[in-house]
Amino acid sequence: MLRHSLLATTVLGLAVSPAFADNTNSKGHVETVVVTASPIAEKPDRFATIVTQIDRSDILKKGGDSLTDALKDVPGVAGTEFAPGASRPVIRGFDANRVRILEDGVGSFDVSDIGPDHGVPIDPLAAQRIEVVRGAATLRYGSQAIGGVVNVINDRVPTILPDNAFSGDATVGYDSNANTRETSVLMDGAVGNFALHADGFFRQADNYHTPLGVQANSAFKGDGMSLGGSYFFTPDTHTGLAVMHYDAKYGIPSDDTHIDMGQTKVLSRTSIDIDNGAFQTLNIDAGYAGYRHAEIDPAGVVGDTFLDHEWDSRAEAIFGPLSFLSASSLGVQYQDRRFSGTGEAIDYLDPTHTKTAAGFAFGEAQLAPFATMQFGARLENVDISGTPASGLFTRRSYTPVSGSAGILFDVSDAWKIGVTASSAARAPAQTELFAHGPHDGPDTFETGDPTLKEERANSLEGSLRYKVGDTRFEGSLWGTRFDNYIYGDLTGRTCDDTGTCMVGPGLDLLELLYKQRGAVFWGAEGKGDVGLYDNETGVLSLDLLADLVRADFTNGGGPVPRIAPWRVGSGLSWGSDAFDAGFLVSYVGARTDTAAFETPTAGYTNVDAQIAWRPFEDKPNLEFAVVGHNLTDT
Repeated sequence: MLRHSLLATTVLGLAVSPAFADNTNSKGHVETVVVTASPIAEKPDRFATIVTQIDRSDILKKGGDSLTDALKDVPGVAGTEFAPGASRPVIRGFDANRVRILEDGVGSFDVSDIGPDHGVPIDPLAAQRIEVVRGAATLRYGSQAIGGVVNVINDRVPTILPDNAFSGDATVGYDSNANTRETSVLMDGAVGNFALHADGFFRQADNYHTPLGVQANSAFKGDGMSLGGSYFFTPDTHTGLAVMHYDAKYGIPSDDTHIDMGQTKVLSRTSIDIDNGAFQTLNIDAGYAGYRHAEIDPAGVVGDTFLDHEWDSRAEAIFGPLSFLSASSLGVQYQDRRFSGTGEAIDYLDPTHTKTAAGFAFGEAQLAPFATMQFGARLENVDISGTPASGLFTRRSYTPVSGSAGILFDVSDAWKIGVTASSAARAPAQTELFAHGPHDGPDTFETGDPTLKEERANSLEGSLRYKVGDTRFEGSLWGTRFDNYIYGDLTGRTCDDTGTCMVGPGLDLLELLYKQRGAVFWGAEGKGDVGLYDNETGVLSLDLLADLVRADFTNGGGPVPRIAPWRVGSGLSWGSDAFDAGFLVSYVGARTDTAAFETPTAGYTNVDAQIAWRPFEDKPNLEFAVVGHNLTDT
């Protein structure tokens, strides 16, 4: 096998009557309705901003450990890549407190926003599909989604009553690089008016290989399970509940500690078909989770323990045609988060309590036969309390107000143009306000600022879509100007665990202070498929992708920290009834215009390839696949 490639995977997949509702057209493209970008079910190309969907087949063929791996070919999306068990999606240069991770529309309930060494307790093995939403639609999910939303849809609380008494999906995989073994089983069924779901997964990997040898402390082990069900009073009125659990243990390659993580979550979903005049549907979703992870040294001594207990609840009323509106919704959301730490963790961040109450609205209007407007607004109250470096208990209250409007122009059957403007505000997060000590994973000594103001992002985005036959393209050009952008500023000093610091290197931790100033982000991203050959034997396509993000502080302040390099890629893909195959060659540019005290990185070329075989005509969902990643060994 591919000894030095970062990941080479062999996957056996078995699926019988999948229980999730997709529509496949004659060319094999899967078309699904969007559940994240709008409360009104729509296809992805109905929005002024680009909405990206990754279906289960593509998720499995990525062969990775994390959401970042599943989304790695989505333009504009990168990852923190801190460890195999801790890689959080980065959208357009925004991460942590600006990208919201959801599971079936409800928060992921973890502490991955507090440090890049903290993982997200969602495994792509359990996902039916993943949606990435940028721009105006993120207002439905809060100011912590100012940069984007990643929604993992696994239907653990069924929203559709299956036609079949039983359906299932099973996968088995092996990775040659880290000796990874993985498996997953998803099952759905119906008993009378009850829809039932169960799933379980397991993944274990040894330390991975690099061209320089084995990377120490990079092993990963994770598993999870869930059981859920819904009762359908009518086809459109249902209520349900799911209980899920996730465990993971993974090493931190930059350190000698490993993390032992666990989470138990309860999720409820209710949809009531009102159908009374304009008032069509009432949706009520809620979730609660208890999360903990311990950071353990090689001797087995627990240094830090992080605990997080969160509620997230939302109710949304969906309306049909009303006055000039073709569709609209009104909703409320309440979130309650209690974070605490024990051991050395309390030296970094004392217990905090964050409460968020919000109201939001969404509307759609047909301005002309060729022009559709979608707009939204959100009003929040964020109350956050904790203890900063001063040692004085502090409570701050913020009232972020956000709004957006976008227009989609159907220029012709082939061309669509979208324009979106938004102004979104974000309250500072707990670490930005209250951090006051050593953070061993990223090797920093962090100090928050309890006087931070709201951050505001004023954005303008244009999108372009083209579709004729087997040729498709979609891309965006966007810009955002921030007032009071909050960031971690490396001062150039180093510190020890007690906070004693000196100028220059010499001590173990880099001093990082949370500050804010004006900043300008801009970027472009695009992805296309060009049909080269199409007949009864199959379809051959040329695949293209590219993305670019630039970010600088205003008034000559230099580059913003932690911005991903540009990327361009091209490849070929073949699809037919029995075989799929393809490869993608991508070049990631050098990053030399870094922020102060950041390390430049060289550019590199990456090659991925895959082949899938469905040998039985009467069992089209039985598939064998071989996937190769990083075949250039870079």
